Amino acid sequence: MVRLAKRLAVLAVAGTLTATSLTGCGTINTDETVATVGDEKITLGVANFYARLQQAQYETYYASMMGTTAEEMWAKEVSDNQTYEEQTKKSILENLENMYLVSQHASDYDVALTEEEQQAIKDAAAKFGEDNSDDVKKVVSGDEEEVAKVLELMTISNKMETAMEAGVDENVSDEDAAQKSMQYLLFSYTTTDDSGESQTLSDDEKEALKTTAQAFDDRLKGGEDMETVASAAGLTAQTATFDSESTSPDKDLIAAADALTNEGDVTDIIETENGIHIAKLTSLLDREATDSKKESIVSERKQEQYDSLLEQWKKDTKIKEEKKVWKKISFEKQGVTIKTSDTSDTSDSQN
Repeated sequence: MVRLAKRLAVLAVAGTLTATSLTGCGTINTDETVATVGDEKITLGVANFYARLQQAQYETYYASMMGTTAEEMWAKEVSDNQTYEEQTKKSILENLENMYLVSQHASDYDVALTEEEQQAIKDAAAKFGEDNSDDVKKVVSGDEEEVAKVLELMTISNKMETAMEAGVDENVSDEDAAQKSMQYLLFSYTTTDDSGESQTLSDDEKEALKTTAQAFDDRLKGGEDMETVASAAGLTAQTATFDSESTSPDKDLIAAADALTNEGDVTDIIETENGIHIAKLTSLLDREATDSKKESIVSERKQEQYDSLLEQWKKDTKIKEEKKVWKKISFEKQGVTIKTSDTSDTSDSQN
């Protein structure tokens, strides 16, 4: 389940947007219905503005990270004969429907916008109108009414998230969250030659490496310090925290280290796909990692409660999508990016 916005989203529309490929934009009827959630209609204007905010985030920050243009990114086929645009738009519409659904249950939790929040939303919507040209506002359906509605939905959803997660058991015992720690060495089956090319050892070289690793293992079991032994051989001792369900850095390594019963115990050599591992158990209860795991468990419990409530509301509510209307919004044909400044912060507009 996709989580909704976590913070008050007024900053989502701070600054200006830049609409590219304006020739690809046709006029849309913002009053058309994209979806109906219960008795409430989601207009194309509200859906378009929310979608363009998300699109702007992707095009401004992610396209370059993916090493592609925005048009190529949206047209890329990702799975089940779906393009990246189709997949993203499906998620965006689901998020929007969820926000409407959550807002419809706000009164159940005595959640409402404060006067300060209402004023902040009104001011942000007005500022968006001032900061953006008429052409851009037409492209993104950026009239004050649509902007304010989206900000209202995002703000209520944020407040509802806290309310919906309330009452979760936050007590987690050390036993339930216990994380161990270890030091380990990897004798890799892969080497890098002088030209930077990666090469895999031959079977004979692997056997020789196994003999070397066994000698190291014997020394460590004899009480020598792992970092000292590793350093003398030009190796680096790595550290990791784990429990029985961990899979990184290697599931076989984890299983062997987890089977050790005393701090300071050393595993036998462990042959894996990537090389030979040796591990030394350094703690049966790593305090920092265990406390972090407790926070993660509590967070998971809250997420499960939130998701369970949302799923139940979905079952109890008729949601109808107008796919032909939603298809009128095209990311590939109509680009939208964020014009950033030193004082702008758009990080919270992405769910």
